[in-house]
Amino acid sequence: MAIPVAPIGRIIKDAGAERVSEDAKKALNAYVEDQAAKVAKKAIKFAELAKRKTVKAEDIELAINEL
Repeated sequence: MAIPVAPIGRIIKDAGAERVSEDAKKALNAYVEDQAAKVAKKAIKFAELAKRKTVKAEDIELAINEL
């Protein structure tokens, strides 16, 4: 996992959960990582279309809006 599980647990608790199981943290972590990878791949394509090697925040924003 590229994203640590502990911050995912804090996100769930900050959303209002009293307790969070390890399985719940791992499930949300897998989803977040999957979505992040999709956004990153789309953002890379936007950077390539702009003939840049650097992915910028605007590429990420465009990718999020397109997905």
